[in-house]
Amino acid sequence: MVKILGVCGSPRKGATEYALSVAMEAAAATGNVETKTVLLRGRNIQHCIACDKCLRENQDRCMIYHDDMDELYDIFYETDAIIIASPVYVMNYTATLAAYLNRFRSAYLKLVDNPAVFSHKVGSAIAVGGMRNGGQEMTINAIHNFYNSFGLTIVNGGLGAYAGASVWSQNKKAQGVKEDELGLKWLELIGRNTAEKAKIFHEYKQNRATN
Repeated sequence: MVKILGVCGSPRKGATEYALSVAMEAAAATGNVETKTVLLRGRNIQHCIACDKCLRENQDRCMIYHDDMDELYDIFYETDAIIIASPVYVMNYTATLAAYLNRFRSAYLKLVDNPAVFSHKVGSAIAVGGMRNGGQEMTINAIHNFYNSFGLTIVNGGLGAYAGASVWSQNKKAQGVKEDELGLKWLELIGRNTAEKAKIFHEYKQNRATN
């Protein structure tokens, strides 16, 4: 089974959580996929202070704060693919999501030992804005910057969703997403493409392990 992790970076329940669920359902529908969704809202995730204690002590997780991230590290490390979704906050992702992503500074140790350690893990992005052109692509690019920092292989949505899924909520929460027919199409494409690419890499890794 291929493991796909969905991360919702919204501090509220609404459009982004629903948008992510559409993509995750599309991924699961491809078969042989195990999905898990992590909602960051309400979680206690302290901000990384770049003290580098994790690096000095050769640990792949934070050594200063023991909060909700303790259980989230292994979920990320063990997954084959990740779909990150965020609402647009000032043409970027949320502070909630930033706190989560910044806490992976400790993952650099894995890259030092093996620069290609995450290259067979795939990642895709979803951004939900109140306007049709409300900063979604900038937010998607910011999520891609996280993937690029750790060497993940980025998956897009194909024709029309060149970077990721840009969704228009019309500031109507989940109902707005449901009314965005084009956005729903892109969400389903992102889900399917992420699952299929993850399967290709998963099979490749298995073949390398047995040959």
